[in-house]
Amino acid sequence: MKKILLLVCLACVSAYGQKFDNLALTPPMGWNSWNKFADKVNEDLIRQTADAMVSSGMKDAGYEYINIDDTWEGERDSQGFIQTDPRKFPSGMKALADYVHAKGLKLGIYSDAGAKTCGGKPASRGHEYQDALTYAQWGIDYLKYDWCGCEDLNAKGAYTTMRDALHAAGRPIVFSICEWGSNKPWEWAGEVGNLWRTTGDIHPCFDCKEDHGTWYSWGVLQILDQQEGLRKYAGPGHWNDPDMLEVGNGMTANEDRAHFSMWCMLAAPLISGNDLRHMSKETSEILLNKDVIAVDQDKLGIEGFRYSSDSILEVWFKPLADGDWAMCVLNRSTRPQKVRFDWKNKKVSDDLSKRETRFDTTVYRVRNLWTRRDLGTTEETLNAELPGHDVLMLRLNKQ
Repeated sequence: MKKILLLVCLACVSAYGQKFDNLALTPPMGWNSWNKFADKVNEDLIRQTADAMVSSGMKDAGYEYINIDDTWEGERDSQGFIQTDPRKFPSGMKALADYVHAKGLKLGIYSDAGAKTCGGKPASRGHEYQDALTYAQWGIDYLKYDWCGCEDLNAKGAYTTMRDALHAAGRPIVFSICEWGSNKPWEWAGEVGNLWRTTGDIHPCFDCKEDHGTWYSWGVLQILDQQEGLRKYAGPGHWNDPDMLEVGNGMTANEDRAHFSMWCMLAAPLISGNDLRHMSKETSEILLNKDVIAVDQDKLGIEGFRYSSDSILEVWFKPLADGDWAMCVLNRSTRPQKVRFDWKNKKVSDDLSKRETRFDTTVYRVRNLWTRRDLGTTEETLNAELPGHDVLMLRLNKQ
């Protein structure tokens, strides 16, 4: 049966050559196993995480994908079809997908464009159509596709091959291009995938880089700075991906809040990477803040931009639907800073969204999205003290 299905699939390749429509119209939201658990992944963890996504309120807040990262893979069978590791996933991936779907959630999986994954497991090179067909039969909803062992491959070609394979298999699957930004995917990936990594891996620190010998992983500020100039490439169905969230993985509450806020200002995918089964109150309050999430998920689908910077304080704006704006003040330093913003002397304009506002002629109501308090209107000068490595995040509602 597998051989027959594969031959039918291959015969239809020429009829496709595109990605699925109407997927990821807002940045995907969910969870991924790698940041917290790395290769310690198994079906019990995934079932428990799905349970926790529902019981914690994350599902109600919009998170829907449970994504299994590397090392789920077993060997290929005699016909070349990938199998799950029987020790980690004894019930098989189809049974796990059924469990996740029964919770009202979706299941994601991982592979690589090379012959071996980053963890040394069988990857998809030469097996793209087989693997895509297998994922469809299992009921997979999301594929993260990595770039280890691909030095001799053309990135656009390799990812396009898997795109076509997914489409030929017939099941709509969100396609996450994890190519680390090495080949400027923002310039070509909009027609290939639904999101693409813009940098190397994130590290759970706010301001650092981690030296791995031949490559670096990056802190929150380092990744944020690498997004400069990329916002024009993103939009509904195709998003810049500055990597998964490290909220709850060891930074301070201030830093977690700033990290989450800036990813929302970037209209980034919100893929949590913590242990959902054991969240602190602070972590839960950050990941579940629906007002901040609404900035990320805004239907206009436009990334925010850096409005001003003095190297310590940065002011960001993000145009929102219905004429609203989000504003975020980021304190890059470890020391508290005074914030003063005299609205009536400011003008905000954005060439990308073709939006402009002059605060001397247009009045907005101001709401603090973290304290959930109204701060009056833009007729009054904004004055605040901002702790180190923290943010002041506001929504401006037109009166």
